[in-house]
Amino acid sequence: MQIGEEINVLGNWFIIHFIENNGMAFGMEFAGETGKVILTVFRIIAVGALGWYIKHLISKNASFGLIASISLIFTGALGNILDSVFYGVIFSQSTFYNVATLMPEGGGYAGFLHGKVVDMLYFPVFQTYYPDWVPFLGGNDFIFFRPVFNIADSSITIGVLSLILFQRNVFTKKAKPIETEIEEEIEENQVINP
Repeated sequence: MQIGEEINVLGNWFIIHFIENNGMAFGMEFAGETGKVILTVFRIIAVGALGWYIKHLISKNASFGLIASISLIFTGALGNILDSVFYGVIFSQSTFYNVATLMPEGGGYAGFLHGKVVDMLYFPVFQTYYPDWVPFLGGNDFIFFRPVFNIADSSITIGVLSLILFQRNVFTKKAKPIETEIEEEIEENQVINP
């Protein structure tokens, strides 16, 4: 697809809209090319720490909800890192006039750690205008839900929201070790069948 090209999937409220995100969430950037490298290295370190934390949670028999939430954040971040690290190396530049090619002669459009993240999911559920009486925004168009995102972003968002919404359950409930469950089941069977 060319940059900005769209494919309507379900009417006008679910659209595949191809864009490339050079920085962080919602297209924010961090201090140019040096910032891009710092951001990518930080993401790699954070994903390594999350991987270690998931291993730690599993060894401590943490609740399934906590492990699942952290795993969603981990996999989403990993997906965005793969784009940042390799996308610019293996694809040519996408523009409004041509489609990127895989493994172009002479290499991709950017070096290692300088790739862009591909976003493509767009859900403009409804569109309207701000009333004229709204300060600073009056008369401008309003689209809900405007951000274009990818599956990795969704994974991170669902993981974080799960931690926030279900914190009481995921941080306090501890899964029983498998040995304890087996012992309890044996005791139950002995009481029923002496």
